[in-house]
Amino acid sequence: MTIFWIMTALATALAGLAVLSAARRGAEAESVADRDAGARELAELDRLKARGLLDEASWTAARAEAGRRLLAAHRADRRPVSRSADRYWVLGGIGAAAAASLGLYAVFGAPGMKDQAYETRVREWASTPEALEPAQVAAVLGQVVKDRPDDRLALTMLGAARFEAGDPIGAASAFRRALAIQPDDAQSWARLGESLVRANDGAVDGDAEAAFRQAVKLDPDQLGARFYLGEAALSRGDQAEAEAMWTPLIAVLAPSDPRRVDLQKRLAEAAR
Repeated sequence: MTIFWIMTALATALAGLAVLSAARRGAEAESVADRDAGARELAELDRLKARGLLDEASWTAARAEAGRRLLAAHRADRRPVSRSADRYWVLGGIGAAAAASLGLYAVFGAPGMKDQAYETRVREWASTPEALEPAQVAAVLGQVVKDRPDDRLALTMLGAARFEAGDPIGAASAFRRALAIQPDDAQSWARLGESLVRANDGAVDGDAEAAFRQAVKLDPDQLGARFYLGEAALSRGDQAEAEAMWTPLIAVLAPSDPRRVDLQKRLAEAAR
């Protein structure tokens, strides 16, 4: 933390120097611009005289007046926004402020305190599971799995928590580990497929389809797996396969269920 404050002070000092330098350049540029404007005015008077728009007396008077203004501007005390010494005062003030901040932090803060260990936070989360966010639940279950790597139930719960926390790749990893322990778990095959679909932005790729097929093979009543297999079939124009997968799903949905209406409509459109 102390190093952070030191780096912050240095960055602030450099920023102050840059501001002062830019201000000085701006003031000098303004002075040059004023001189150029006066020179242009004198040249314009000469052009007007040459074109006969000013007589000798008017030209002499106007040029004398413009010359007086130009000399007055040149002689005026036009100090820049900052002098060379000003920047050191500013930098000194910034350094003093940074030193004061560090001193206050050293007195009232805890510069020697270490960051709370991640494992400590996870243990605290485990004491209040009802108030946790999905990512925190996943972290707690991850620690459980770390302690009990062969606990299939903990692995499936970890997969579900990671899925809810928006980590489909981590969820798929947990379900694969659970299936390595118990490969005949149809539900885990279905959840693995769902995780792969989410990781693939909603597309049912070959790995996901294989997982869904294994789920339906082990348990024909895995309706979620049937839905995705029907989606995959429709995407490749296989209307018969989609109908075979969705018919049992349609049968369990109420006639007024919008999902049933949507599935029937999509099958009818595919049959045309």
